[in-house]
Amino acid sequence: MKAIYDSIGDGYDVTRRADPEITAILARLTRVEPDGDYLDIACGTGNYTSALAALGGHWNAIDESEIMLVDARPKSKSVAWFVMDAANIEFPSHSFDGATCTLAIHHFPQITQPFSEVFRVLKPGARFVLFTAFPSQMKKYWLVEYFPKMMSKACNQMPSEEQVIEGLVTAGLEIEETCSFEIKPDLEDFFLYSGKQRPEMYLSELVRSGISSFRNGFCSAEELDEGLIRLEQDINSGAISTIMSRYAHNEGDYVFVVARKPE
Repeated sequence: MKAIYDSIGDGYDVTRRADPEITAILARLTRVEPDGDYLDIACGTGNYTSALAALGGHWNAIDESEIMLVDARPKSKSVAWFVMDAANIEFPSHSFDGATCTLAIHHFPQITQPFSEVFRVLKPGARFVLFTAFPSQMKKYWLVEYFPKMMSKACNQMPSEEQVIEGLVTAGLEIEETCSFEIKPDLEDFFLYSGKQRPEMYLSELVRSGISSFRNGFCSAEELDEGLIRLEQDINSGAISTIMSRYAHNEGDYVFVVARKPE
């Protein structure tokens, strides 16, 4: 993960920012309290960490990429930022009243050890809230129509619902709930399917530069060029509306997974 985000770091923060709705849901599900101690895992440039810290609590944030943390640190002086591996969280056991991880578990080499570390550092009764996408959801993104090879690789990279649940339970955590999340037109964080209802966004190189699937080798130059040409043609002709409706479903575009350390 370090190498991926060290390479993406330049310009990444221009199109990536904490979406207010996602932030509010994270805070609610984590049950953030003013005097609580919380951990954000694989925090990246700290957009969600700093937004959550503004809502309350004492926050610590870890990421493997120093380049990401260079951008993160100026965003909040109240957050303690650390270069740290999610598989080796260097905090004492029972340190935190809650933990979050946003759009990052697919970059972990494996999820078992990070989840076990989260279990260890959480206090009994504390919650761990993941925001991610399952491959079953991603296969229904209309992006498949234009970038099929990229989307296939992206889906293969994502832990499945079964793998996530099994990993959390194996670590000792109890599953509290899963909450699907639908992309809305006013989403402020431009991650992979943020342009669900704004297809013209993907024509912007700047937007694509903040989306790891477009920059980590999943999308070849040939596929990118061909996909963008077709996408622009379909936007101009109006055919994109038919294609988007073909991929409509009610299973959510992303998902919040809430786990809890038993008392």
